[in-house]
Amino acid sequence: MLWTLNSRLSTGVVLGWLLGVWVGGLTAAERMNVLWIAVDDLANCLGSAGHDRVQTPHLDRLAGRGVRFDRAYCQIPLCNPSRASVLTGLRPDATHVWDLDRHFRADSPSEVVTLPQLFRRHGWRTVRVGKVFHADVPNGIGTDGLDDPPSWDEVHNPRGRDRLEEHLITNAEPHRPISAALSWLAADGTDEEQTDGLIATEAIRQLERHRDEAFFLGIGFFRPHTPYVAPRRYFELYPFETIHLPHAPADDRDDLPAAAFAHNSRVPHYGLDADVCRRALQGYYASVSFVDAQIGRVLEALELLGLAGRTIVVVWSDHGYHLGEHNGVWQKRTLFEESARTPLIVRDPRAQGNGRACERIVELVDLSPTLIDLCGLPPPPQRLAGRSLRPLLDDPTAAWEERAVTQILRPGEDRLILGRSLRTERWRYTEWNAGADGAELYDHTADPHEWRNLAESPEHQAVRAELRRRLESLAEGLPPATPVSRSRL
Repeated sequence: MLWTLNSRLSTGVVLGWLLGVWVGGLTAAERMNVLWIAVDDLANCLGSAGHDRVQTPHLDRLAGRGVRFDRAYCQIPLCNPSRASVLTGLRPDATHVWDLDRHFRADSPSEVVTLPQLFRRHGWRTVRVGKVFHADVPNGIGTDGLDDPPSWDEVHNPRGRDRLEEHLITNAEPHRPISAALSWLAADGTDEEQTDGLIATEAIRQLERHRDEAFFLGIGFFRPHTPYVAPRRYFELYPFETIHLPHAPADDRDDLPAAAFAHNSRVPHYGLDADVCRRALQGYYASVSFVDAQIGRVLEALELLGLAGRTIVVVWSDHGYHLGEHNGVWQKRTLFEESARTPLIVRDPRAQGNGRACERIVELVDLSPTLIDLCGLPPPPQRLAGRSLRPLLDDPTAAWEERAVTQILRPGEDRLILGRSLRTERWRYTEWNAGADGAELYDHTADPHEWRNLAESPEHQAVRAELRRRLESLAEGLPPATPVSRSRL
């Protein structure tokens, strides 16, 4: 029968039909759905993870029903290259994506199969709503940005009143665009009028439409990326008099190489006074709670539609985020813990470890092999860099090789600066241009805020040498083989 069909239909159609019926021994009705939720620039500030200020009740509830990974690390703390890494399962050295402009298919247009593309090839309905691959904020709202058409059956780009009211936004740094400045707006109107509210509404509509199919639904929220825009009621959750900037010793920066600070944020707090920074922090907290509420709407719909029992939910951010730590560092692009570590929650209703937190060190590049494993898919043609988290989903205390590598490439005064950082259970070791522009070593047992750089300490040279050896074995760390736009790094 197959040969008869092949005489009439293309091989691709036949294979697509067969895979739609049977994948990894599962019928179409038995396959797990995937709800893939990306949050832009979300710091490690979930209430369930111990943050004493930010209110995230819906994410906390999800964490209580899944596994919250408290030490998950991005591969590069910048939006576009991080998303390219996560969705291809490759490190930046392999994608050659280091800036905000380059598409990962520029070097390998056909060889790389993304995570949603793999699901699509094997019979899942793949839908994107909002920012999953990179799109500029706010100019990319309502557009495809650097999307990947082979990954999706359909895409939706909501655009809310936040794009129409940008003239109302307070920009504390008028010399910078609002996308890069500390900027905020306590908006009038309802949640559903904002872009992220529209994204949640469309995501719910897609759940209703595809409830009887196996689906991979990718949802991407634009906040809390700058400008920090949320309805006014979320700002009211955080009275200004209760907002305080993080503490750091006065000499925190004295033992750090200049390369440790991003080229666009070397001046503490951008030279702004404390009250302005507190206003920005209030706006950030409000934006986090606003996005949390939209995620809550989607998760509630998942339950009401009877889909929660056969849907894997993943919530991740493209990287961490600075909120004034180290005496005034904001946003991303550093290799400190606040920038490299990212929130991550995975809920597989079949997992044995649900309801527990995992302290093992994992990487965002682990997400592709994890979902491929959980859904019984064959691997893509490219060699994935990560490891399946399935053992930790069943037992968050399981034995695990604890290491994560985070990199960044950005402009220096006369050359590009390449930073590479290795995080182990106890240590963080960072090198800038292979040590030529400085190094950092932190003992997280005694110094979890990374206030004391031990890289030049005589008694820690043996530790430094071993960590450097491990770093070299885990990542090539070579400068990119392709041109990079210095203005967009």
